Amino acid sequence: MTDQVAAFKALHMPGDPLVLFNIWDAGSARAVAKAGAKAIATGSFGVAEAQGFADGEDFAIEDALRNLERVISVTDLPVTIDFESGYGATAAAVGKSVGRARAAGAAGINMEDRMPGETALLPVSEAAERVAAAASAGLFVNARTDVYRGLKVENYAQHVIDAVLERAEAYAKAGAGGLFVPFLGDHQTIKAICAASPLPVNILWGPGRGTTAELAALGVARISYGHGPWAAAMDWVSQQAKAVFAGEIVPYGAG
Repeated sequence: MTDQVAAFKALHMPGDPLVLFNIWDAGSARAVAKAGAKAIATGSFGVAEAQGFADGEDFAIEDALRNLERVISVTDLPVTIDFESGYGATAAAVGKSVGRARAAGAAGINMEDRMPGETALLPVSEAAERVAAAASAGLFVNARTDVYRGLKVENYAQHVIDAVLERAEAYAKAGAGGLFVPFLGDHQTIKAICAASPLPVNILWGPGRGTTAELAALGVARISYGHGPWAAAMDWVSQQAKAVFAGEIVPYGAG
């Protein structure tokens, strides 16, 4: 386990980012691993929705861990699990929950700095306490901050960058291994955060975010695809089903 954590940590290189094409079950994990992945990452939205649940810890920790175990059973690659807000009302509870993920075989987790269903971020000190509890389990903790959630590009400003960096400093001191800043697409802002962050920076890919090479040039250390792969797969299934029900010959060649 320690070797898997160390191997996963070593993949986070600013300028040579780890690309994570997020999966939702053992089958999708096997497909992504076969395609040449260096590590496997679940996405909480896809994992929950694939089982008929909503994102935001509506999918019980027992189910999330069973899914994790199935994913780990089909690959030798390091596996990181999107652990939402840490599955715990308190820092102590977070530590116990993350310990269960470690026992199940995870090399890392993602953890948000807001509680399920809440829009407001936790105070920095409280969020850092939860990160510290998660890190005490010995996994690579990718601390997510939602500072840019819902913020339009025209409202990006230096004080927002400063807010991200304040959290980056606190989370680094708490033992986090990485900083995840989703919803951020402006390249100059990404570059500024990458240059000043004490932690390797993870960016969520989306339309207009640029190529892997362009993000690498900005100093990004990790690129995630979030729920995008699951959503695209479900859209494909839906379109194929519509074609079948309309009496058409479907493109994948089923007779």
